[in-house]
Amino acid sequence: MREFSVPAVASIDDAATLVDPVWANAERTPDAVQFHRRTGSGWEDVTCAAFRDDVEALARGLITKGVQKGDRVGLMSRTRYEWTLIDYAIWAAGGITVPIYESSSAEQIGWILGDSEAVGCFVETSAHRDSVRSTGFDTVWAIEGEGPTVADLVAAGADTAAEQVTERRGAGRADDVATIIYTSGTTGRPKGCVLTHRNIDFNVANALPGLTRYVNPDASTLLFLPLAHSFARLIQVAVVRTPCLMRPSADIKGLPASLKEFKPTFMLAMPRVFEKVFNTAKLRAHADGRGAVFDRAERVAIAYSQALDKPGGAGLLLRAQHKLFDRLVYSKIREALGGRCEMSISGGAPLGDRLGHFFRGAGVTLFEGYGLTETSPGVAINLQNNLRIGTVGQPLPGVTVRIADDGEILVRGDNVFQRYWNNDEATAEAIKDGWFLTGDIGELDADGYLKITGRKKELIVTAGGKNVAPAVLEDRLQAHPLISQSVVVGDRQPFIAALITIDQDAFTAWLASSGKPASASVETLRSDAALRAEVRKAVDDANLAVSKAEAIREFRILPREFTEARGEVTPSMKIKRNVVLKEYADEIAAIYGR
Repeated sequence: MREFSVPAVASIDDAATLVDPVWANAERTPDAVQFHRRTGSGWEDVTCAAFRDDVEALARGLITKGVQKGDRVGLMSRTRYEWTLIDYAIWAAGGITVPIYESSSAEQIGWILGDSEAVGCFVETSAHRDSVRSTGFDTVWAIEGEGPTVADLVAAGADTAAEQVTERRGAGRADDVATIIYTSGTTGRPKGCVLTHRNIDFNVANALPGLTRYVNPDASTLLFLPLAHSFARLIQVAVVRTPCLMRPSADIKGLPASLKEFKPTFMLAMPRVFEKVFNTAKLRAHADGRGAVFDRAERVAIAYSQALDKPGGAGLLLRAQHKLFDRLVYSKIREALGGRCEMSISGGAPLGDRLGHFFRGAGVTLFEGYGLTETSPGVAINLQNNLRIGTVGQPLPGVTVRIADDGEILVRGDNVFQRYWNNDEATAEAIKDGWFLTGDIGELDADGYLKITGRKKELIVTAGGKNVAPAVLEDRLQAHPLISQSVVVGDRQPFIAALITIDQDAFTAWLASSGKPASASVETLRSDAALRAEVRKAVDDANLAVSKAEAIREFRILPREFTEARGEVTPSMKIKRNVVLKEYADEIAAIYGR
């Protein structure tokens, strides 16, 4: 058993709440631009003072409509300025925000609103309102569309004294519940994680001092992940606490254009975003006849980054090569991220060593972290003076991590959630002797850097009794440009195999480079020898990371990617392994000759 902790660098006053910085910012820097708000096809500035006024006005409306301290209020919308406004207004009124993914089904919406006993629900559109009302829930306010709307709610509160908001804020305490986040879950019905103001504030207050070089009042970020996800929510709170500029945008398809227009200085993203940037650049270079240059630049970037961790750093020749490729290749990679982005916090899924070293070598440092909704969500992160690529960093200041005898990661600290809402049984299973049992498997090195090796419940035990952590293989597979997703299988089977989906953008480029008809589909070519040979390269590379008994012996290319609409992935893009195994049971059976 190994344990490591880092002393806290910040404490949370018992009377503090997450909404306090809104008023503090308005007093200290009233004219500083805090947010960009979408207006038609353009954007308008929202200053710290304007944000405070917007929050206060909406909180007055909530109080007018009878929302009491401790009442739960649903919030269902894509990422936008109004999401943040509503979140803080609920807190200012003493309420508890219950986020709902805008892609949720009526059954999921009904469960979350019913289980949390919400007294009202904000939605983005009329279609969302219809979904909510189809569950029998009537108290709904829409950001857009027909009434009652958020604007109507603000108007209703016009005659309510601002002092009532001041009283509600003054009565707030750090240990009050701030939010109940229902885990999207890869299995079973979502559980409501009860997080206090202290839980979230403690996490942010202890992380920010280690990122001041990048997250400061002069910084800016484009936030495009769903704010219903705890990872994105943490960045929202950090932005308000700093304060710095945030442009919220849910336009994932338009992300490349948004990055070039806004030019953020830092980002929050899943590894898949950086895989896409890298793979797109590589495929374009090869298509333009510059593949050899890009491949050399890739090797130099990785070697340069690795040298930064060694005494003396990069040698003269390596520095010269790096300078050359910075002009030819790396500057274009940075330009794809807007041209000013120096760092990104990466989470939600493992980031491969190769990708981490490449981007640092190209001038964009990826600070990989780890956490869960139940930990508010941060557990560990690589900080500006404590970076070790290949790990998720040391525990956050104030957090203790322990590796149990079976390899499970246990966590203790003020970031750990209070309980599951209305679910004492699940709470008792998750928290034992003051430790939160994450369900993840990991390793702590001698310096306290944490490495995630898999999920406890996802460990595969072959017929020969070999324990295999699928994440190690899946991460390596998905580093290949052609591969979008993968699921390693083989539980109680004689060998390990994999189900693989193909990235459509990369597939289109591959068709052209391979002389295949542009009209061909993955479904028609998934048994094609050339396509399988390319995927086999990724399989062979993945197998280098494991023993022979753990290696992938066979694979199947699936006709399409896994989607949220089919219930195969969560809103945060985690694969629902049980759903995929059921959906493709015939493919798996064919692999093993059944």
